[in-house]
Amino acid sequence: ALHGQQTDNYQLPLFTKDGDRVEVLLNATTRVDAAGTIVGVVGVGQDITAINQSQAELTRVANDLQLLIETANAPIFGINAEGRVNEWNRKMAAITGFSKDEVFGKDLVDEYISDEFRESVRQVLDDALHGQQTDNYQLPLFTKDGDRVEVLLNATTR
Repeated sequence: ALHGQQTDNYQLPLFTKDGDRVEVLLNATTRVDAAGTIVGVVGVGQDITAINQSQAELTRVANDLQLLIETANAPIFGINAEGRVNEWNRKMAAITGFSKDEVFGKDLVDEYISDEFRESVRQVLDDALHGQQTDNYQLPLFTKDGDRVEVLLNATTR
């Protein structure tokens, strides 16, 4: 800022008189006199310590939940609003033989459900996407080997 260039949203640590660390978000702009000569810097800061701590806690919880889903001893999958797979845990991979990478982004119903069940499965999943939970639905899936397995499905909106 002393060279005439404004600085926006710069995070820096400051230490209080008691030695506590606080995170500050700083905006600094050049201060000039009537002749346009740089005479200083005006800085406006905001204590973002609590915000950073909250974001760190949210990240930790999200990572814990992701690990729980991934390592659960129950098959867990997720689809987006278009019916494409966006979650596939290790147990689903073990049951079906398809890895997460193989199914990710593919249409669950079109790719992994036999023709005779596609309409009913699609309806259950659409209902869940619209907030209507379905419990204990027997979901017929194809495995990588072409076998059919049934998974007990509890479908709910994520």
